[in-house]
Amino acid sequence: MKYIKVGFAFSASFCTFDKMYPVLEKTVERYDEVLPIFSENSAHTDTRFGKAEAFTAKVEQICGKKAMKTIPEVEAIGPQKLVDVLVVAPCTGNTLAKLAGGVTDTSVTMAAKAHLRNGRPLVLAISTNDGLSGNAKNIGELLCRKNIYFVPFRQDDTEGKPTSLVADMSKIPETIDAALEGRQLQPVLSKN
Repeated sequence: MKYIKVGFAFSASFCTFDKMYPVLEKTVERYDEVLPIFSENSAHTDTRFGKAEAFTAKVEQICGKKAMKTIPEVEAIGPQKLVDVLVVAPCTGNTLAKLAGGVTDTSVTMAAKAHLRNGRPLVLAISTNDGLSGNAKNIGELLCRKNIYFVPFRQDDTEGKPTSLVADMSKIPETIDAALEGRQLQPVLSKN
């Protein structure tokens, strides 16, 4: 069986962070190596959801690796082919827009660009309040792109936040497996 290296990149959907620990633990159990990557905001911004330092320390402990947190660090992902698949979870609307527009001004978007240059799969687990408004076009754009795969997603709160979309984070490992086979896990639009 092939040795699989997964890059796991966190963009700054702070309210989603606590849900990521069990998913990350499953990912570490399932694959041979998991490399944590943080956007600058997720690595350094304290919020009402917790302290950045505590979050990064817990993720590094789960992965057993020091996280990459800067553009110069993650740029090596491409030329050195550091991972077989790269996951962005949570993937914010800001990160979606940057990926759709080819903007690489954060460590997460640079990691994605560096990784995609090798024709390897990029898995996006969206968490955005404007998925059915301002970011709808970006989701559509990325759904059409080669080597980009989405973790199945659904509306988050149809009454309180009718344009919000969130991925079913528990399906990240299944989506990774499908992406490594070159296919989109279906259905991409989850019912619950």
